[in-house]
Amino acid sequence: MFQTFRKWFWSERFWLPPTIKWSDLEDHEGLVFVKASHLYITIPYALLLMVVRYFFEKFVATPLANALGIHKTQHKIKPNAILENFFKHSTSKPSHTDVYGLAKKCNLTERQVERWFRIRQKQNKPCRLQKFQESCWRFTFYFVLTVAGAAFLYDKPWAYDLWEVWRDYPRQPLLSSQYWYYISEMSFYWSLVFSLGSDIKRKDFLANVIHHLAAISLMSFSWCANYIRSGTLVMFVHDISDIWLESAKMFSYAGWKHTCNTLFFIFAFVFFFSRFIIFPFWILYCTLILPLHYLKPFFSYIFLNLQLLILQGLHVYWGYLILKMLNRCIFTKNTQDVRSDNEEDEEEEEEEEESTKGKETEYLKNGLGTNRHLIPNGQHGR
Repeated sequence: MFQTFRKWFWSERFWLPPTIKWSDLEDHEGLVFVKASHLYITIPYALLLMVVRYFFEKFVATPLANALGIHKTQHKIKPNAILENFFKHSTSKPSHTDVYGLAKKCNLTERQVERWFRIRQKQNKPCRLQKFQESCWRFTFYFVLTVAGAAFLYDKPWAYDLWEVWRDYPRQPLLSSQYWYYISEMSFYWSLVFSLGSDIKRKDFLANVIHHLAAISLMSFSWCANYIRSGTLVMFVHDISDIWLESAKMFSYAGWKHTCNTLFFIFAFVFFFSRFIIFPFWILYCTLILPLHYLKPFFSYIFLNLQLLILQGLHVYWGYLILKMLNRCIFTKNTQDVRSDNEEDEEEEEEEEESTKGKETEYLKNGLGTNRHLIPNGQHGR
C-alpha cells in the first residue's frame, strides 16, 4: 500500500509540466538537480539551530539586554497553598465570590487575595528580557539570511530579468548557493515551529502557525517541483523587512523610543513596498503570468500560486496590524506591539496602585484622609 501511495504521490502529472519525466531531472555531466531527499537534513539542522539559539540567548542576547538596562523581572509573592491550589486547578481569574471565600479561608483581605492572583498571573507571563532575547535571535538570523540572499542573488540574471526564471524550466540545475539558501531558510522555519510551545504567545499566534507551516509547505513544494529561482526571490522579499521589525522591537523593550519609532517607520515602508508592490506585481506576475507563455497550466503551477495567494492574504492581515500600530505611534506616540498583552502597562498600574495604597495607609494611621485633611473621630470606615 505504501508503495502504491508513493507512486501516486510522486506522479509526474502532479509535479512536472506535461511531457517532462523525473528521468529528465537526474544528475548528469556534473550537473546536480533537486531531490526531495535533500530536504531531510532540514530537521536535524532545525534541532541544531535550537541549540545554537539557547547559547545565543544566554551568552549574547542576555548580556546585550543587561547592557541596555533590561533585566529579568522578579514577581515575588508569599507562598500560599490554598491560593496556589485554586490557581492551578480552578481558575487564574477568580470571581468576586471566589475572592471573598478564599479571603475567609486564608485569613486575608479581599484586596490581598486579588493582588496575590495578579502577581501570580504575571509569573506565567513573559518578561521584557525574554521578549528581547527572542527578537534578538530572530533579528540576527533574518539579518544573516538577508545578507546571504543578497550575496546569492546579486549576480543571478533572474534577479533582474524575470523571463530568466523560466528559461529551460524545469531542466534547471541546482547551484550550491541555492541549496544552502533554501536549507538554511527551511531549517530556521522548522526551528520556529518546534519552539512555538516555548516562544511568547501573541494575539496572532494562529496566524504565525499558519504562516510557518505555509512557508515550509511552499518552500518544500517549490523545491520538489524545481521552482528554485522564483523561490529564492520570494524568500528574499520576505526576509528583507523582518530585520527592521525585530530591531524596532529590541529597542522598544530597551526603552529607546525614538530609535524604535524610526526603525518601525522604516519597517512599515519596507513591508508595504515589498509585500504590497513587489510581491503582487513582481513575484505573482512572474509565477502567474509569465509561465503561460511557455507552458499550459498544470497542477503544480496552480498549487504553487494558490499557496502564494494564501501568503498574500496573510500579508493583508499583518498589514492591518501594522496600520493599527502606525495609528498608535502617530497619535499616541506608542509603538507597542499590538500582538502583545499590555503586561508592562499592567505592571506600571499596579506599582502606582500600590504606591497610592501605601500613602492612604500612612495617612489613615496619622488620622488624615487621602486628601491630607483631618478625619473626624469615628469616621475612618465611612
